[in-house]
Amino acid sequence: MQHLSDPATESRVDSILSQMTLGEKAAQMVQVPYAYVTREEAFLWARRGAGSFLHVMGEDARSIQRAAMSTRLGIPVLFGIDAIHGHGLNRRAAIFPSQLAVACAWNPALVEEMGRVTAREVAADGLHWTFSPVLCLGRDTRWGRIDETFGEDPYLAGELGAAIIRGYQGEDIADGEHILACAKHYIGYGDAVGGRDSCDTEMTFRKLRETFLPPFARAVEAGVATIMTAYGSIDGTPFTASRKAMREILRDELGFEGFVVTDWDNVNSLATKQHVAADLDEASLLAARAGNDMMMTTTAFYDSAIRLVESGAMEEAVLDEAVRNILRIKVRMGLFEQAMDRGTPSCMGCEAHRNSALAAARESVTLLKNDGVLPLDGRTKRIAVIGANADDIRAQYGDWTYFTHPNMPEKVVPERPYVTLLEGVRACAARNGASVVYARGCGPLFNEADDLDAAVFAAKDADLIVYAVGDVIEQAGEYRDRADLSLSGRQEELFLRLSALHKPIVTVLIATKPLCLARVAEESGALIAAFNGGQYGGQAVAEAIFGEINPSGKLPISFPRHSGQIPVYYNSMPGWHGERYVDLPQSPLFCFGEGLSYTKFAYSNLRMDAEALQVRVSLANLGTRAGSETVQVYVRDLVSSVITPVKRLIAFQKVSLAAGEARELVFSLKKEDFSLVLPNEQRMVEPGTFALFVGGSSKDADLLRHDLFLQG
Repeated sequence: MQHLSDPATESRVDSILSQMTLGEKAAQMVQVPYAYVTREEAFLWARRGAGSFLHVMGEDARSIQRAAMSTRLGIPVLFGIDAIHGHGLNRRAAIFPSQLAVACAWNPALVEEMGRVTAREVAADGLHWTFSPVLCLGRDTRWGRIDETFGEDPYLAGELGAAIIRGYQGEDIADGEHILACAKHYIGYGDAVGGRDSCDTEMTFRKLRETFLPPFARAVEAGVATIMTAYGSIDGTPFTASRKAMREILRDELGFEGFVVTDWDNVNSLATKQHVAADLDEASLLAARAGNDMMMTTTAFYDSAIRLVESGAMEEAVLDEAVRNILRIKVRMGLFEQAMDRGTPSCMGCEAHRNSALAAARESVTLLKNDGVLPLDGRTKRIAVIGANADDIRAQYGDWTYFTHPNMPEKVVPERPYVTLLEGVRACAARNGASVVYARGCGPLFNEADDLDAAVFAAKDADLIVYAVGDVIEQAGEYRDRADLSLSGRQEELFLRLSALHKPIVTVLIATKPLCLARVAEESGALIAAFNGGQYGGQAVAEAIFGEINPSGKLPISFPRHSGQIPVYYNSMPGWHGERYVDLPQSPLFCFGEGLSYTKFAYSNLRMDAEALQVRVSLANLGTRAGSETVQVYVRDLVSSVITPVKRLIAFQKVSLAAGEARELVFSLKKEDFSLVLPNEQRMVEPGTFALFVGGSSKDADLLRHDLFLQG
């Protein structure tokens, strides 16, 4: 963990703070939304001493920074941006798979590299701070921001979140090549009722501690510099106004040393949306006292804070604490010495960074069904590629890329290179002596260009059909939740017409989230989940289809059979009403942790040293080609004083084995891995018997079991 506080830093912070006026302190707590102010207003805020600006890049950022540094105290501005899976708002940057897509790799080292590359490119653009990682859990797939999560599991989200934080911040955030990470949204934002973005949550502190806090605890352990508050509430108190969540838990218990930033206009929303404050002044008082240090986009907080202190309604010490937290970061980053020209501009979109994006895309490819159709062999000579998403880079990139830039000057595509699925299949086909025909057919949205007849005609003489289905960015993101996760537009209609040709179909899901694909999965010869694969997502999938790579992805999230089943996640609480609806099984279509390979892995000889908490299992590659398997360890508390999940992930390893190779794997567990949270919010290990499961997915059929007794 990289500690942010040390005596030298604190001494310097105290010196700066002692010279600041009340107005300068209030300004330091404001983040200005560059897209929503005039240029003149932006420079006024810079001269006033604003702490941060949002979504400003290039020469505009440099000019604002020069203005800030020329003020009496010369306090530098922090420039923040949503670099979620690469520096996506820069059209020259390397674009990685989305968080959900890269989570399929189950590879913390790869995710750390993604953070490192993103940091270098953000720093090269003159910026200091990314609002990533999202540590919300993707348990309700109707929610529009599922693509920003690492999936449904707290342990996996915590491990991948810690990895990308290490990548962003490095060993030294002052080295000019790294940036600040921001763990968000604290806390429970993804558990909004009905999957409706920014709506309230049905949350208790016990549930928070059991399920939603662990990823943030890992983030703090990894040294995350900033944390962003959520929109929802807990026990009737908005998170933005919760002293318990921010001061007692985040600061006192977890030991967080950085600063807390609100989400977009969260302060004002306390009055205008959640109605726990009569006006902005009361909202500002609640937010500041609760422990928010920087107020995103609520620029009126500046005047409000001054009024509150001058009237005696708020102690100036509240501002002092917040400003101290902000200044500590600026000092540790070395911004007072070098606020500009910190990065390496030539690294933007360089070959090494693009190679990292390609490696991430390859490991993200997840094969969910294969009836022997894949990999293709030399007998497949005519391939029909069908579907708008097969050649739509917008769908492949997903949200928080250049297409969703708040200040995008014109509707242009990012700079090459990038490879769509169609382009990837054509390149692989050329190497294998096969021909490719393409027809758009239809896309996720009803469109005048839809032509199902032309698609069917193009496919009728093919040996194999590659059909791309999914969604587009108009169907995902903030405030874009979906009630129905069936294939939209005429995609399923086209699939049924293609299926009637009785040709093998490889269905590729290019989407921001799991969709309801029961009929498609049943009638496809193979099904691949690609989600938003980034600039080389199409190349990676094509290589998997042709067997140039062996897919190794495992789902970080469950696939529902039907929208009426949602939410469906593996670590649910046990019930007693059976295992199906009247009209549908309760089990997911595809389970958390599920994913196939072109080789076969076998598990055996599971054993456990209960005293040393050491698990051993044998893994063998029984196939004829090399492959990678993610070995997953789950636990269930068989008898407990409170209801606990049917199983929960506590460890994993991704292992590469040559054909015919066998290896013994060792997992060193901790006693806390077997703990639960009591009604009094205390975490402990109760004595009793636990079931330990090891295997290739969360499905019972894929797991070996070993029971053990532990003392409390």
